[in-house]
Amino acid sequence: MSYEQVEQAWTLIEAARDFVEKAGREVTLQEVFDTVFLPTGLVDIPKTQQLMGDPPKIFLTSPYGLQFRPASNDWIPFRHGPVTLPNGVVAPAP
Repeated sequence: MSYEQVEQAWTLIEAARDFVEKAGREVTLQEVFDTVFLPTGLVDIPKTQQLMGDPPKIFLTSPYGLQFRPASNDWIPFRHGPVTLPNGVVAPAP
């Protein structure tokens, strides 16, 4: 299950990159959030609103999230919750 969840995060990152490339103009982070991330239903909205921070972090309903890296102008996945490993061991949140 954990592998599929991190793949979901990467899929969202790829969708954001595609959206920005196809826009052909300057796109704000809020526009990416509203247009790409929010409609998926995968965003934990209350947690994201509470902990977004600077640089922005988007918390997903899975143990993963997306963090913006201003220096490279891109998104990377991060883990914010516990995951169950294939052998049934639970890895706690970082």
